Amino acid sequence: MVAVGDPIRAGLVASLAHPGGNVTGTSLLGPALAPKRLQILKQVIPSAVRVALLVNPNNPANLIVRDEIDPAARDLGISLIQVEASTVRDLDTNLRGLLSQRPDALIGTADQFLQLQVHEIIDFLESNRIPAMFSDRDFVLAGGLMSYSASFPDLFRRSATYVHKILQGTKPSDLPVEQPTKFDLVLNLKTAKTLGLTFPQTLLATADEMIE
Repeated sequence: MVAVGDPIRAGLVASLAHPGGNVTGTSLLGPALAPKRLQILKQVIPSAVRVALLVNPNNPANLIVRDEIDPAARDLGISLIQVEASTVRDLDTNLRGLLSQRPDALIGTADQFLQLQVHEIIDFLESNRIPAMFSDRDFVLAGGLMSYSASFPDLFRRSATYVHKILQGTKPSDLPVEQPTKFDLVLNLKTAKTLGLTFPQTLLATADEMIE
């Protein structure tokens, strides 16, 4: 498996250290990854106190992200507004309902359904001038403000070593599931200018990609 959100809750492995079956590989979830996104967002928008969290409630990995980000939000003085969407109707209805709560920004989670709705989500954010942090670079390419995520190319390269070891006779149950160690920060300079935002120099210096 490559870049699976939550292999334990999905029932693919017994634990990360001891998979215990015929499946192993890399996981997309890294320690403190979700809180880090919120911290970066706060750096760019220090005045943000109400942040929407877009999740698919049917995705176990999204629920982990929600649990991890809650304490970080409290520490930063941020009130989270959960927006759930597992269908197109949910997405449309709940995003429109979000406007009445006047969020300062939005954080999107990694989810296949949400990924398929990238243009609808970005159109909504652009129309309502809501800055957003995502967990997928594709959202930034489509016009989102920024993303911070595990490096997919790195996870794929590391997964190739699993293939080699298994083909050489190593049992998957003996190969611990690896979490990401390399992360990519992508910034959209054009979107920032449109929103009247300025990225701190510290972020510009550490960004892996800047879209102009």
